[in-house]
Amino acid sequence: MTTDDGQPVEEVTTSAQGTWEVTVPKAGKYKVTLDASTLPPNLQPRGGQNVRTPTVFAGNVSTVLFPLEAKAAPGEAPAADPSEGALFRQAAQLAFEGLNLGLIIALAALGLSLIYGTTGLTNFAHGELVTLGAVVAFMFNTGIFGWSGMPLELAALLSLIVCGAFGYFQDRFFWGRLRKRGTGVIAMMIISIGVAILLRNLIQFFFGAQNESFSDYTAQAGMELGPITVAPKNLWAMGIELLVLVVVGIALLKTRLGKAARAVSDNPALAASSGIDVDRVIRIIWTLGAAIAALAGIMLGLSQSLKFTMGQDILLLIFAGVTLGGLGTAFGALVGSIVVGVFIQLSTLWVPPELKSVGALAILIIVLLVRPQGILGRRERIG
Repeated sequence: MTTDDGQPVEEVTTSAQGTWEVTVPKAGKYKVTLDASTLPPNLQPRGGQNVRTPTVFAGNVSTVLFPLEAKAAPGEAPAADPSEGALFRQAAQLAFEGLNLGLIIALAALGLSLIYGTTGLTNFAHGELVTLGAVVAFMFNTGIFGWSGMPLELAALLSLIVCGAFGYFQDRFFWGRLRKRGTGVIAMMIISIGVAILLRNLIQFFFGAQNESFSDYTAQAGMELGPITVAPKNLWAMGIELLVLVVVGIALLKTRLGKAARAVSDNPALAASSGIDVDRVIRIIWTLGAAIAALAGIMLGLSQSLKFTMGQDILLLIFAGVTLGGLGTAFGALVGSIVVGVFIQLSTLWVPPELKSVGALAILIIVLLVRPQGILGRRERIG
């Protein structure tokens, strides 16, 4: 690893899980080079790209990833033909990774969409709920206060309970009181930015600024499924994510709570006059939204390392997914998030990975210019 002007910083060797860490002397731009000769004989950097140039900001952690791919055996056709099989395999792999990312974004966007639909609040602290879910599960998984760690499945379940309770009490003692005082949605949105900063710094204080990983499922051999390579944990995670999204979407359409939530979303005053306890419905939605955001954080932690800014890093993608799909709609959050996830991953075929989030903004702007209510949103009269 060197500085941008070529001064050496440090040379490190990865751990058995493929992770590494370097403490840089100051903020700035650095050049990270992977020595391809130290890789196993059958692996090589994807696309031959073994150099990354991250920018490290003061007090933050910068993640650098080197995707690997199988090296062609002697006598086989070269694997670097960009016009035929190699390009197809790369596109298929990126599309699968985009689908995985899109489902994670959809989980987080679903919670944000539910809260917006019932309260009108654009919650900028929602990314910290994602981080909180991953961090709480990590603490239960690795052991806290001298306790022995527990299996990730149990740790995840306890994290959902803790974060769901946090969502309930957050609305019960904070957001609910602001609503009763008649605080406007713009003021509450600005307050949510302050809440996000507070939660992010609290998480950093207790969790630290380093990158961590769950003690379970950190290193799994990939399976070849046609043109793509996938770890079993990703298939299980995607199945759980899709199941939760479908169940919540159907529940909103078929159950009494779902119908009450949709009534509150359409007209809170009319819902209250019809006998619906609006505050109770909103608190249940907050509980559900926080738990779903926590699940998104756990799934994100399975796909990458855990850090205190992980929710902040995908907050833009969450907003893009929920806005693109249609604010306040569950299935809209799913569709919009998948479009965003697949598009930004496939965009790395043409743009540097550091700029892939720009594609999410571009597609968001284009769609909203053509269809302002989003893909599955409804037209509404304004003014």
